[in-house]
Amino acid sequence: MTERQAAILRAVVEQYAEVASPVGSSLLAKAFNVSSATIRAEMVELERMGFIKQPHTSAGRVPTDKGYRCYVNGINEATDIPTERRAERALTARVESGGLPERTIRNAVDTLVELTHNLGLATIGNQLYMSGLSNLFGQPEFIGGAQVQQVARLLDNLEPWLREAAPNEPLSVYIGAENPIGRSANVSLIISRFRSPYSDHSYIGVLGPTRQQYRDVMSLVTRAGKSLEEVLYE
Repeated sequence: MTERQAAILRAVVEQYAEVASPVGSSLLAKAFNVSSATIRAEMVELERMGFIKQPHTSAGRVPTDKGYRCYVNGINEATDIPTERRAERALTARVESGGLPERTIRNAVDTLVELTHNLGLATIGNQLYMSGLSNLFGQPEFIGGAQVQQVARLLDNLEPWLREAAPNEPLSVYIGAENPIGRSANVSLIISRFRSPYSDHSYIGVLGPTRQQYRDVMSLVTRAGKSLEEVLYE
């Protein structure tokens, strides 16, 4: 992939997350200061490589799971991750004022829901606390009944899967078909592992459509895990 193709892919991911509709060449042509024909040619190549797709004839393009994975890997490898921002400071403040461990974890989840507009979740002992279902099923991706059933299946099996698999990375991102359950639900699970009085493998995170502001959401979920560990073990 060339540098320009990588930049176009990033633009498609970020623009699609913003507007929830396929991204056309004319919009990107203005941003890159090149012709629409040039952008279309690059999009054809990105589509050939499997990073984007055209959902309808004459429509713009949307990212594929492979495109999102490439984008997320780029975030993980970047050295210019922004310093703590207002949303992360607000999250830390809510965690610090939580009180008892269970209430503290619930506060963190509820704050993630407010800040990311996704479904928030966390393990509290052997239970899975969830908040924000209306956020999740209010997304345009989940209008169809079959897809909602896939999401529900994932949620029903998420807590036992987390307990069994115990992802060991500080931050794990499962995109679309990478999810072990509900692979056709077109959702992304972004979770952070943290130590709590309940378990050394407690988890907090969000579940939402693959169309995400990944940089911001990953940063917030990471901050939630770190803040909980600091507060619960201070």
